[in-house]
Amino acid sequence: MQLLVTEKPSVASAICHALGINDEAKHDGYIEGNGIIATWCKGHLVEMADPESYDLKYKKWSCDTLPIIPESWKYRIKQSTKKQFNIVKSLMLREDVNSICNCCDAGREGELIFRLVYQEVGCKKSVKRLWISSMEEGAIKHGMENLLSGESYDNLYEAALCRAKADWLIGMNGTRLFSSIYKGKVKKVGRVQTPTLAMIVTRDEEITNFKKTPFYVVELQKDGLIIRSDKYETSDEAEAVLKKCDGEQIKVAGVAKKEIRTAPPKLFDLTTLQREANKTFGFTAKQTLDYLQSLYEKKLVTYPRTDSRFLTNDMESSAANMASLVKGITGYGDDTPNIRCILDSSKVSDHHAVIPTVEIARARMDEIPDAEKKILELVMLRMAEATSTESVSIKTDVELECAGIAFHTAMEEPVKTGFKEYTARFKAKYGNKGTGASLPYPMRDQLCLAGSVLPPGWQGSIKEDTTKPPAYYTESTLLAAMEKAGAEETSKEAERRGLGTPATRADIIEKLVHDDYVKRIGKKLQATEEGIKLISYLPDRIKSASYTAEWENRLAEIAKGETSAHVFMECIENEVRQMVGQYSSTKEGA
Repeated sequence: MQLLVTEKPSVASAICHALGINDEAKHDGYIEGNGIIATWCKGHLVEMADPESYDLKYKKWSCDTLPIIPESWKYRIKQSTKKQFNIVKSLMLREDVNSICNCCDAGREGELIFRLVYQEVGCKKSVKRLWISSMEEGAIKHGMENLLSGESYDNLYEAALCRAKADWLIGMNGTRLFSSIYKGKVKKVGRVQTPTLAMIVTRDEEITNFKKTPFYVVELQKDGLIIRSDKYETSDEAEAVLKKCDGEQIKVAGVAKKEIRTAPPKLFDLTTLQREANKTFGFTAKQTLDYLQSLYEKKLVTYPRTDSRFLTNDMESSAANMASLVKGITGYGDDTPNIRCILDSSKVSDHHAVIPTVEIARARMDEIPDAEKKILELVMLRMAEATSTESVSIKTDVELECAGIAFHTAMEEPVKTGFKEYTARFKAKYGNKGTGASLPYPMRDQLCLAGSVLPPGWQGSIKEDTTKPPAYYTESTLLAAMEKAGAEETSKEAERRGLGTPATRADIIEKLVHDDYVKRIGKKLQATEEGIKLISYLPDRIKSASYTAEWENRLAEIAKGETSAHVFMECIENEVRQMVGQYSSTKEGA
């Protein structure tokens, strides 16, 4: 008898379905049939123990008891899922179970979830590893026929365990240290949460300290066409120009044409999908992940928590089939899609890009919740866009002269719509028609000919404006900033780049809001007074995204067997000792 251990019940059901085990084989907490048992973890069943489990003195938060650095690490069973842990334990220890297959998500965290349960149970049975990125039946069967040994992922597990221990050490000691020094609300410290908050605080400060500078522009208008002057610092200058141009002849001084070619966008990874859903529908990152997860469990999309935007080279045939299905369902897509442009195995890590599955052909779209349907359509749209052709347009910059004063305008005319045809149709469907070319065409011929004189009868006005400060972060722009933060300092071999992972960034934002460090105002994210205070207390190193980049580089080396876990943990422990030593001398309650 083989025991399969997954992260979620839906994954266990999908694997059983692919293996021909019917719904009648379900039991409380597991499925059994055809010589196979499938059970699940519901995420982390085992977690790091609290400090007081090492010593009761840690119940009181004080600098005097810091740093907390366990000599031998302890773990605990999560109370909320204790029943499921006991089910998994009993199945692992069943006498007729002779082998176990780790079917948790293919990645560092999935490896940790399984290993902690396996070790807490005290199981010694042999382990195989299923490593797949799609819940399609074909992918599951292929993966089950090509299982790898559990030992081949030992280094990945060591990297995962180091990440968990190091985050515990920094978070637990940092939070207790600064909460003890600065009384009041708990000062939560985290390797990823803290630099994310720091970015928001810094942006808010830039906006607050920004000094707006007024400027003035003279506009001349006729038949909907507007030509504009350069900026003037005072209204008097603009008034003088307006008066000088009144009734004067306008001549085309120069014309510059440029061909603009825009390549199709890449497929979605989780972060780019979250950003697009935030811009298009106003969904938070957490909402998008939840909707996508539900679609994944319905087998309508591939694995959500991915940082890849390509498919593997061996997926050419299935990708072509998918592009055809998308066109049939949505009308988005070319008759001869360019599949090869979305294939690149070298750019796929644990999971390929998010794409629809063949199940969309059988799905009852009217039964899918509206929000999920919007996300699914976004994924299908991107499949069509990514496999379409480039868009081509001609941009014409026109320089004009009136009474010796320079004016300018521009127009962009499409030559080849390409992938933008599907983008425009999607936006029109959801009430966002976008902005077309701003220049009407009655004077196009004159505008495109240097030396020509435009017809008379222009109306003049002055537009007053100010220089603009940086924009507040939205979830879309913050996700992009988190993804890029420290990325240039992170090696290509690292499993994770930037702050957090595609799977955790949404939760980080939600925690910052929940803990009252950040507030949502419409789509804007702004730091609260508590968030600003916290960042002012903390050391620069913990607030820096470079710190995470250093971690990821070393964790990647551990996963490849190039660096020992012991060396990494020694470095983290020394950093904790230094942090406590440096700041604990500050009077508690300051």
